[in-house]
Amino acid sequence: MSDKRIYSTGRRKTSVARVWLKPGSGNITVNGLPVQDYFRRQTLVLQVKQPLETINAVQSLDIEATVNGGGWSGQAGAVKLGIARCLQKQNPNNTKPLRAEGFLTRDSREVERKKYGRKKARKRFQFSKR
Repeated sequence: MSDKRIYSTGRRKTSVARVWLKPGSGNITVNGLPVQDYFRRQTLVLQVKQPLETINAVQSLDIEATVNGGGWSGQAGAVKLGIARCLQKQNPNNTKPLRAEGFLTRDSREVERKKYGRKKARKRFQFSKR
């Protein structure tokens, strides 16, 4: 493993995360804050750490991420994808376990736009026959 930083991008919904990975002691910072302080929900913190736990690298790598756009869930998903892509770049042998868990696949679901003449994207106003 080299001492240089590895960069990758992750996206989810409307969130974009830029992730840098380097050898270290397991510190994860998101927008300058520790991951537990930025993502206050424990489920989101666990989601961000999933790729690291898959390849048993939680205590050996430092991760720095900047993320913007979207909400908490989208941002956590974007950081997760960015981390998985960094781990793949770092060691191509990581590809198979990460791919098996679905961490290298970009979740392409976006919010459907609202259409005119409707309440929401698909919901219609109540129909009255008489």
